[in-house]
Amino acid sequence: MNSWELILIAVGLSMDAFAIAICKGLSVEKIEKKHLLITGLWFGGAQAIMPLLGYLLGTGFQSLVERFDHWIAFILLCLIGVEMIKESRGQSKTLDASFSAKVMFPLAIADSIDALAAGVTFAFLEISIMPVVSLIGVITFAFSVFGVWLGNRFGERYRAKAELTGGIILILMGTKILLEHLGILV
Repeated sequence: MNSWELILIAVGLSMDAFAIAICKGLSVEKIEKKHLLITGLWFGGAQAIMPLLGYLLGTGFQSLVERFDHWIAFILLCLIGVEMIKESRGQSKTLDASFSAKVMFPLAIADSIDALAAGVTFAFLEISIMPVVSLIGVITFAFSVFGVWLGNRFGERYRAKAELTGGIILILMGTKILLEHLGILV
């Protein structure tokens, strides 16, 4: 996988956090710098830690599934992508205006479950994990900060588009991985 593909995956994974951050921005009347920083750290941190955990789990099972790893990567990325597309078509949930750990921790964990699955995929593809999780964390941090600001300024209309775009990117990446391993793409 080249660096552009990894950036696209990181952007795709960050779209859920971006959508939630938009909603968090909607939940406050006057945005403060601490809102931006708290959201970026929670979501960026969770999106960096979860693929690392997935990678560690995946490396434990790698020898059992080497012959099927490209199918696993394809299926996981497509499932994540399809779920994001479904979410883009639904109503957003009203979020609590609090930025406390009690509110942000469950949001960050729930949002980063897809990154856990992506980490398993990275293990099967034998990708060097530390640069990838750093990239995912930084991109998610930036998208989250921007999302809070954007939500506070412009509202709900971008949430669905962000989730839809992220879902499409992940499906395309999964398809590309499968086609490369089958020898259809070089």
